[in-house]
Amino acid sequence: MTAARLITPGALGALIASRCEPGAVTVIGLTGSVAAGKSTLATELAAVLAPRLRVEVVQTDGFLLPNDELESRGLMLRKGYPETYDIAALSVTLEAARVRPVRIPGYSHALYDVDPALARTIDRPDLVLVEGLGFAPAGGDSSVAQSLDSLVYLDATEEDLEHWFVERFMALWRAAEQDPSSFYAQFRTMGETQARGFARTVVWRRINLPNLQEHIVRARPLADILLHKSRDHSLRLVRPDFPAWG
Repeated sequence: MTAARLITPGALGALIASRCEPGAVTVIGLTGSVAAGKSTLATELAAVLAPRLRVEVVQTDGFLLPNDELESRGLMLRKGYPETYDIAALSVTLEAARVRPVRIPGYSHALYDVDPALARTIDRPDLVLVEGLGFAPAGGDSSVAQSLDSLVYLDATEEDLEHWFVERFMALWRAAEQDPSSFYAQFRTMGETQARGFARTVVWRRINLPNLQEHIVRARPLADILLHKSRDHSLRLVRPDFPAWG
């Protein structure tokens, strides 16, 4: 394997653009652990590609089952696991996006739930960049991965992922002080040290880390492009010479 080398979002965008066929809708997935920075990278890629391509970013979080349904199924503490997504709806939507306008559901991280107010319609863009979870095969079902033209996996060490997750949790915890409607307002009874410990030992190590180890990482071998992200947020291309990417 060629040694991993640094790559910028601009260079990665050029690599992705080379896979887009004129007149067709290309669907590319971007996955990796919770807190890996998938949303940030997707936004950066959309920006660098905007001058030459019509890009729509779709978050798979919008295809999570609503909280009330997760509650009724006893799945709230497994949110983000394969069984908490409407995989069939996600697959059908990605396939339909190639040929007609489709409605994309939205998700609010502050509300920690699907938010109908954030739904939008996309109409046959050049590139649909789908970021989030739900791409790993589950129970023999790889229908979402099969709906993609290519898959990008954003990898990082578990130590860095834990660090980023805790910092993201704390940012939402702080913002909830001014937003009583936020899901994170319930944690404001905790002091900062307690909230940080809760994020690390309960939410990350008991929920998100097992999800990564047992499910999310199963998408890594399927990826056409494997990226590694360092603590300083620099990216390295681990698989730079895949034949499918020219």
